Amino acid sequence: MSNINFQHWKINRRQMLKGLGATLALPLLDCMADKLTEVKRSVFLYIPNGVNTLTWQITQSGKGYELTQPLKSLEKHRNVITPISGLCHPNVIGKHHNCEKVWLTGADVPSDGSSFRNTVSVDQLIASKYLGQTRFNSLELAVEGTSLAWSLDGIQIPAERNTQQIFNMLFGVDKNSKETLHRQYSKRSSILDAVADDAKKSLNTVGREDRNKLDEYFTAVRQVEQRIEQAQKWVDVDKPKLPTEISNKLQRKLTMTEAGEYYRLFYDLMAMALYTDSTRVITCGIGGEGSHSGIPELGILQTRHGLSHHNGDPEQLRRLTMADGFLIDQFSYFLDILLNLKESGSALLDTTQILWGSGMSYGHSHGNANLPTILAGGKLLGYKHGTHIDFNLPKIKQYDTSTAIEHYRICSRPVDSDARLSNLLLTMAQQAGSETNKFQDSIKPLSELI
Repeated sequence: MSNINFQHWKINRRQMLKGLGATLALPLLDCMADKLTEVKRSVFLYIPNGVNTLTWQITQSGKGYELTQPLKSLEKHRNVITPISGLCHPNVIGKHHNCEKVWLTGADVPSDGSSFRNTVSVDQLIASKYLGQTRFNSLELAVEGTSLAWSLDGIQIPAERNTQQIFNMLFGVDKNSKETLHRQYSKRSSILDAVADDAKKSLNTVGREDRNKLDEYFTAVRQVEQRIEQAQKWVDVDKPKLPTEISNKLQRKLTMTEAGEYYRLFYDLMAMALYTDSTRVITCGIGGEGSHSGIPELGILQTRHGLSHHNGDPEQLRRLTMADGFLIDQFSYFLDILLNLKESGSALLDTTQILWGSGMSYGHSHGNANLPTILAGGKLLGYKHGTHIDFNLPKIKQYDTSTAIEHYRICSRPVDSDARLSNLLLTMAQQAGSETNKFQDSIKPLSELI
């Protein structure tokens, strides 16, 4: 694979500002010139349908743990990662539908998979601390699948899937003049006001269910209004300019037929979005639980959903393990990039906390306890890494992955009901600067990480 080489471009923030002139945001200049460690970044990466938990499960806790086969490419990153076993969302146990939608919210979902009103996702709780400080308060992406981000009112925020569009948003030259852009944003805002006024006139003539739908509609309109207002404020601030070599590589036209390169292109774009301080919060769905392409370069043509419903077939399980390792390889690549990019003497990874995981442990019977979870980075946010945190072992004493039914039981019902993913999400919110003592059904932050 031809990967982006950042080695020649290890410039600190001061050098970048000198070279690019006024291309970065003024709030960044004001608050970061001598306080780079105060910047706190968060990235959330979701894989669908769990893993082959029989080959995934790390069986030792603490520092001396051995990485299993699909996790081997993370060996070089042991000091900046923490695998965590035993976490779950209690509200989702036994309700496999909508795992993707509530991974970052922990909301209670209906058992039949029907529609429901979500709650705020932790990324948006964090992003609310940075209002106006970056061009994008948050960046919602999806290689495939749906958005992971839900507003303060529980309305889904759309995700962008087109890599060229993502590049244009972050670094592209606008075709229209700044004056034209101001007029366009003002016009859009006026249209939204008119549409909202028309809808409000209907409130007194509709039933309760329709009122709820209109309420969701108004909330969505408010979200669009806020984004228009944000975009209009940044019209007069030039976008960051990248070296030609980097810019060209970020605009390559790739598809899932070149899965590895395609994933890495998304990771490259995310890295540059963080490095240029275009945003400090990113969510990215690596795939959807209902649809996720195969991996042609590995000879895997089935969707991940199909692989996860393996029915115990050894060949399917072998391929699923290969696919798990493939996704971890791409994650390891992302960590490589963030370690190589430097600012004020520190790696970009030091100011970036990354959550990688799934809302299912395994897809065959839709087990959603003992979720595959890895926290990485964030040294300057206060994290200590290098251990495997395991909430199962104190109770079960040891794992037996040779007996599938026994291990699947651990992955279907929580061993420790207090080991909640919301505890980790609360920890991440607090380390990112959010002044909150609770997130969804959290009990306490994970002190083992701090």
